[in-house]
Amino acid sequence: MQRKKYMLTLPELKTLLASPQRIVITTHHKPDGDAMGSSLGLYGYLIQKGHHVKVVTPTDYPTFLHWMPNNGDVIIFTEQQEEAARLVEEASVIFCLDFNTLSRINELGELVRAASAKKIMIDHHLEPEDFDDYRCWDINACAAAQLVYEFIVNQLQDGELINKDVASCLYTGIMTDSGSFRFSSATAAVYRIAANLIDLGADQAKIHELVYDNSSENRLRFLGYCLSNKLEVLRDYNTAIISVTKDELAQYHSITGDTEGVVNYALSINGIRLAALIVERTDKVKLSVRSTGDFPANEICKKYFNGGGHRNAAGGASEKPLNDVVSEFKSILEDYKEQLLA
Repeated sequence: MQRKKYMLTLPELKTLLASPQRIVITTHHKPDGDAMGSSLGLYGYLIQKGHHVKVVTPTDYPTFLHWMPNNGDVIIFTEQQEEAARLVEEASVIFCLDFNTLSRINELGELVRAASAKKIMIDHHLEPEDFDDYRCWDINACAAAQLVYEFIVNQLQDGELINKDVASCLYTGIMTDSGSFRFSSATAAVYRIAANLIDLGADQAKIHELVYDNSSENRLRFLGYCLSNKLEVLRDYNTAIISVTKDELAQYHSITGDTEGVVNYALSINGIRLAALIVERTDKVKLSVRSTGDFPANEICKKYFNGGGHRNAAGGASEKPLNDVVSEFKSILEDYKEQLLA
């Protein structure tokens, strides 16, 4: 794990956390399983230490994550702005999980930047912004939840405080961000962590059911519509694209989380190396891009769509009309044709 100069040292952080603090935990826009799993897992640990803790998310998140322990205590910034702003201003410590730049938490970002609190980043994305005082960062980690586990066990040496609730949350984060342990980031070390979390009370079968077998009828019909009517396969580039308008989202009463994972179906087609889900939202067009092998999905998102992420899983956005974004994405493929066909 790399650390920048002039950071809070680990002994200083341990001293700080040895007495009750006012702590805010926050994570990225539209939190996923890793964002909420790592946040609520850390929350469950910190409250056992006697700290005053709140999880503040920039936006809402999928209902299939609402089962997690202590979910009822989460403050959603877009719904409780004054309360969230007060908590950030009064905090003595702010944990920033599963994001590496303050733009990922929208309007909440400038509040965090201005706060006098010590800021602790726990993350696994490339090119972190220089806003933190302590950094637990490893791009090879499969999930922020893995890093939270290692932070508690190895750095704070408090592994005995990983109870069933904490274990369930951290297992959820690792499971979802590792693609149910099928991505290359799910190393033997990750499996050993997962096994320990199961030993500590995480019910892996129940967690998988709650996350993956918990779709609404609308969500399932929306998925069917995307695969039947919106999937475009470009065999000349080993690429598949699904594009969705905001009217189509409305037609299926789409809510937060309903588009999650749709891009993976496009990537699962035999021979496809690159897949994109391009969705027209109210404010802008959002892209979720996935790839296989060493193809750099993150490079495309960073270079052309104001985004970034991991090599095989990245995202971006554009303020252009949906059709223009789809056309631009297709035009880029020629530059990568050799890699896509390799």
